[in-house]
Amino acid sequence: MITTDYVIGSPCWVELTTSDVDRAVEFYGRVFGWTAEAAGPDAGGYRKFLYEGALIGGLGPRTDAAQPVTWSIYHNTPDLEMSFQRARELGAIALVEPVDVMGLGRMAHLADPQGGTVALWEAGTLPGMERTDDPNTVMWTELWAPSAQGAKEFYGGLFGWEFNDVELPGGQGTYSTVRPAGLGEDRYFGGIMGVAPADLPQTQGRADWHPVFHAADCDRSAAETEAAGGRVYMGPDDVPGVGRLAMCSDPSSAGFVLLAPDPG
Repeated sequence: MITTDYVIGSPCWVELTTSDVDRAVEFYGRVFGWTAEAAGPDAGGYRKFLYEGALIGGLGPRTDAAQPVTWSIYHNTPDLEMSFQRARELGAIALVEPVDVMGLGRMAHLADPQGGTVALWEAGTLPGMERTDDPNTVMWTELWAPSAQGAKEFYGGLFGWEFNDVELPGGQGTYSTVRPAGLGEDRYFGGIMGVAPADLPQTQGRADWHPVFHAADCDRSAAETEAAGGRVYMGPDDVPGVGRLAMCSDPSSAGFVLLAPDPG
């Protein structure tokens, strides 16, 4: 589960970079009931996503046409410079150097050795999302990478994450669940899955982080996704021991997953 008790390496923020901010606000409002408000006159068009008044993420426009439309997952660090330097030592490439964000905190972006975005957040007045795990909020994060082992070595070295490998039925490979170092079984917050580059067309074969949103009714949310102009690529399908899920994208092609978890 994702909690708002943020420790080093915890997912603490989700952010949509999109080619059409107004359309994104309309889409996610229809599918999840989110609202959006401007982050301020100096925020460059950035907006905050809220659900029932709680801050649950953000979105902003692309800065240029080459910037990908995507969801980014920010991970908490108490020392941005240290984590930034450690990521570079492990083979990451700097994309955005550490920078202050209006006193809310400090952020940086890198590309991991497989091209996946490493988004780092050191909290100032904003620790992160105010609500998680509930229906219509983030409940899980997932990384698809050409080399799952390479991803585990990089992120384990960066954040100290611990992993539990689960063999998928039907010989579909291994899924590695992830939790912060030293915490219990209830703190697994995401997973890593090896995916062939040919099956990652959205990122041209690079590693891809995406959020998993809690859907009270997966079929209904998937139908609403399509009705609102998005796409459902797979599902809804039942996954034993997990729940009912669907792989989707919004009208601008940013990918996400819907999950109605099994009770208990």
